[in-house]
Amino acid sequence: MQEKIVIALGGNALGNNPEEQKEAVRNTAINIVDLIEAGYQVIISHGNGPQVGMINLAMDTASKINKDIPEMPFAECGAMSQGYIGFHLQNALQNELRKRGLSIPVVTIVTQVLVGKNDPAFQHPTKPVGAFYTEVEASEMRAKGFVMKEDAGRGYRRVVPSPEPIEIVEIEPIKMLVSAGHIVIAVGGGGIPVVDKGESLQGISAVIDKDLSSAKLAGQLDAGTLLILTAVEKVAIAYGKPEQQWLDRLTIKEAEKYMEDGEFAEGSMLPKIKAALAFTGSKAGRKTLITSLDKAVEALQGKTGTWIIP
Repeated sequence: MQEKIVIALGGNALGNNPEEQKEAVRNTAINIVDLIEAGYQVIISHGNGPQVGMINLAMDTASKINKDIPEMPFAECGAMSQGYIGFHLQNALQNELRKRGLSIPVVTIVTQVLVGKNDPAFQHPTKPVGAFYTEVEASEMRAKGFVMKEDAGRGYRRVVPSPEPIEIVEIEPIKMLVSAGHIVIAVGGGGIPVVDKGESLQGISAVIDKDLSSAKLAGQLDAGTLLILTAVEKVAIAYGKPEQQWLDRLTIKEAEKYMEDGEFAEGSMLPKIKAALAFTGSKAGRKTLITSLDKAVEALQGKTGTWIIP
């Protein structure tokens, strides 16, 4: 019986533009297929920060230049990013599998993630997206219902909420594909956020943290391990200071204490630790591993990385 792991790919596994990304995912595919050959069944999720920003900026710029080109809703920009990142990952994995004589289907699912319509995040949008605007343009955007905030003297940007994921909408087809032995790429960029309107699900302008959505996906698939891949080999406390200490293992209580002490940066390690606690604490026997892409196999063998355990 293969151990089922959900791999949450960080931004370092992808590029900032299409050509960079195609090169980056070739290396990513090698490491993922190494895991498959080591006997693991993998399900893959990924971020989309630079990509969705690029798409949103392109659509915003086009609509500024040509009034006949409509502004693109942010949920649709997220869907576009899932499709194009999924294509690159899917293609790179298929090519690497073919090189090794492995015949395993790879599929990308455009994934919606349900969030609460009364999530407090909707009252406090914080995530900047898309283009910079002048004060006059920002006023026009506000008149259309967008929340705009000044961004470090560079102009005004649209900000969107970052609500908590509740459930993966497409979880049943994902389960079916995983059970059939397919490699599934899902929940790209944290998933396309949708709210339940009673008779329908409706896409909204928001960004869900991809590590939290990955933890939700791993839980709904009953995976044994959530593997969060990032730029560093291990988690550290006092990061960047003379007393920096790399950690091999963290219990839930230890991680919570370090969070209270402000040891993990808001924009980098903190969301990964929160996701690790959400998954590891959700059911007995579950664990989370945080490490770098090129150390994934060694880390799963217990040779490096940081394990978050009950």
